[in-house]
Amino acid sequence: MPVIYLDNNATTAVAPEVVEAMLPYLEDQYFNPSSMYEAARGPARAIAEARATVARHLHCRPEEILFTSCATESNNTAIIGALRARPERRHVVTTQVEHPAVLEVCKFLVREGFDVDFLPVDGSGQLNVEAFVRALRPGQTLLVSVMHANNETGVLFPIAELARITKETDPGILVHTDATQTAGKLPLDLRGELRHVDLLSLSGHKLHAPKGVGALFLRRGAPVRPFLLGGHQESGRRGGTENVPYIVGLARALELAEATHAEDGERITALRDRLEGELTRRIPYLEVNGAGAPRLDNTLNVAVHFVEGEGMLYQLSARGICASSGSACTSGSLEPSHVLRAMGVPFTAVHGSLRFSLSRYTTAEEIEAVIEALPEIVASLRRLSPYWDEGARAPRPEGEALLRQAVEERRQRLAQQS
Repeated sequence: MPVIYLDNNATTAVAPEVVEAMLPYLEDQYFNPSSMYEAARGPARAIAEARATVARHLHCRPEEILFTSCATESNNTAIIGALRARPERRHVVTTQVEHPAVLEVCKFLVREGFDVDFLPVDGSGQLNVEAFVRALRPGQTLLVSVMHANNETGVLFPIAELARITKETDPGILVHTDATQTAGKLPLDLRGELRHVDLLSLSGHKLHAPKGVGALFLRRGAPVRPFLLGGHQESGRRGGTENVPYIVGLARALELAEATHAEDGERITALRDRLEGELTRRIPYLEVNGAGAPRLDNTLNVAVHFVEGEGMLYQLSARGICASSGSACTSGSLEPSHVLRAMGVPFTAVHGSLRFSLSRYTTAEEIEAVIEALPEIVASLRRLSPYWDEGARAPRPEGEALLRQAVEERRQRLAQQS
């Protein structure tokens, strides 16, 4: 059975061109780039060229690029490195919908005695800019960490505006953004629109490079101390022998993304919109999480009332369709998504969420297969629900009462947050 892979926000297939670029450094060019002999100069030169490529993509200086093992390391380096550099500042601002690689670090800071504001989002997953402004504390706030795009819903945050506001409030506050889901999909201009961002994280395996390589943009002059101590690698900013083939692969993947962005983006958007439109039309009581907000072109997150997401995923998998119920880092949990809970998704649907995330390799035929499969799966599962009337294609009276209760609870929660 062929696999229909629609979980690209979790990881992507490694592009053939990336594999080709990596192979020499997995075979005959295996030398340690820090060694002094002639044979090691090739790998050292490859790292320098890759650093320049990543810098060109981000519109920054090569020396401002720090290679890491993944975005999780990049995020930890940004946050922990900043607090080590300025321990006198004890306040951090983030959001309730960050990836666990940021959220769990901030929870750790709370346990260590730091003051962290976890800002709420509205029903479409958007941040209240006024609440953000009120959270900033001149002279006290160490760091602002807000993701560029949410990994579950694809909702985009106005990072350029938030960074500008932060610097106007207090130039000493560092601005970090997790751009794991936007690198390779959207332009990232750290000299232009994002010129007020101090730290930016990305990961290779979200953009058709292999797992195990990432990068951190560290603006020159930003006070951040090393997170991994050891050797002199990365100009003394990260100990550990560089992963040469994977660094080369990351750079090649960014080159490919830049070359194909316009064409890929238009086609992927059309496929996502086709999937969204047909599922909305064919499945009653289905909501699009993040509808009405600016979203990534490749991401569709739906919540299906009166159905468990686990059951849908199991039956999709039996048909060779790969999707997810949220972040790959938390999908093993039976708890509902923290992102959807923060958005106030009704309890009749919060467990019935599915995320479809497309890539340049997604085909129209694959999208049509999902359009045909999911309505049948939902109908079969709803027949087992005591709250659903399949004949009427609507909730039974007791299900309707549950739904009204859930909607009212959502309204009250969001009203309290605003």
